[in-house]
Amino acid sequence: MGRASSTSRQEKAIIIISTFPNEESVFRLTKHVINNSLCACVNFTQVRSLYTWKGKVEDQHEWVALFKTTSSVAAQLKSEIAKLHPYEVPEIIEIQTKDVNGPYMSWLAGSVHSISKNGHYASKR
Repeated sequence: MGRASSTSRQEKAIIIISTFPNEESVFRLTKHVINNSLCACVNFTQVRSLYTWKGKVEDQHEWVALFKTTSSVAAQLKSEIAKLHPYEVPEIIEIQTKDVNGPYMSWLAGSVHSISKNGHYASKR
């Protein structure tokens, strides 16, 4: 088997979910994390959310985002989302996948890079 398949087996696909107050904020953060290779793809769409906040029920339109990344950079991605997120208490939920088709996993693993301790992005290859 080729190197991509081997990498795919070591890595796990991770989905990080977060909600945002408007399209501009999700787009700005999404562009930042993709440009910095912390995720390969982000899907986002508008949703209606009902939730409790500071003792009252809120009914808001928000944007939900699904960040596609790998296990090796998930913690860095979550940290970056938390740092740049506009909400006081951002939703940052990690979902670990059980089964991802090989070609997609190879593309995903080849699209993300971890940040080294000196702050530079380092390819996993």
